[in-house]
Amino acid sequence: MTISKTSPLWRALTAGVAVAAGVLVWQCAAYSFGGAESAVVIPPPKQDEPASAAARTETAVFAGGCFWGVQGVFQHVRGVQRVVSGYAGGTAKTAQYDTVSGGGTGHAESVQITFDPGQVSYGALLQIFFSVAHNPTELNRQGPDSGTQYRSAVFPMSDAQRRVAEAYITQLDAAHAYSRPIATRVERYAGFYPAEAYHQNFLTEHPTYPYIVINDLPKISDLKRMFPARYRDDPVLVKAASQ
Repeated sequence: MTISKTSPLWRALTAGVAVAAGVLVWQCAAYSFGGAESAVVIPPPKQDEPASAAARTETAVFAGGCFWGVQGVFQHVRGVQRVVSGYAGGTAKTAQYDTVSGGGTGHAESVQITFDPGQVSYGALLQIFFSVAHNPTELNRQGPDSGTQYRSAVFPMSDAQRRVAEAYITQLDAAHAYSRPIATRVERYAGFYPAEAYHQNFLTEHPTYPYIVINDLPKISDLKRMFPARYRDDPVLVKAASQ
């Protein structure tokens, strides 16, 4: 039995109304998820944004499946100042979890990353995104979750970011970095909408949730192992007042 984040049982659990028997079923079923996607060693991008002495803050928006794990990964990256789980690709009217989970809004579960380009470049974030945070070869799914809301996408905030993202995808495909072509879409940025408060910092606040244990905690270990110079132990968390 496989339970995804769009299942009725999962909705009941996140709403806090599941009975003890339901929780037990959830915990047992978690072991059929199949485990986290394997991290892949890939080269850094040959093309990156030029360093700017003036710019101290920049924003990136990525979608790579369930936003819990993607947020958790980037919260542990040095130079990242803030990571918010949310929705991108659709309109403000439909930017609610229950609506997005239907798969027809155009939204993808995404993260908005605020970072210091003097400490970590946009290209370096893309390398982590493609290597550790998700599997970029899966089309409209990640792990146990399927649907367009779990697609792999990059939403460039500038022409410079678009050029870097497109060039990197071309570079990785040409190098056959993966056994399959990259499915990541470079999409037009039309706004980012923060997710509900209970989704923020979910990995950190619920480290024993079976979904997190099976699908997301291995990503944190991979980040530390594969990018030790960029890893930091203490995650930068979203403050409740700013959600």
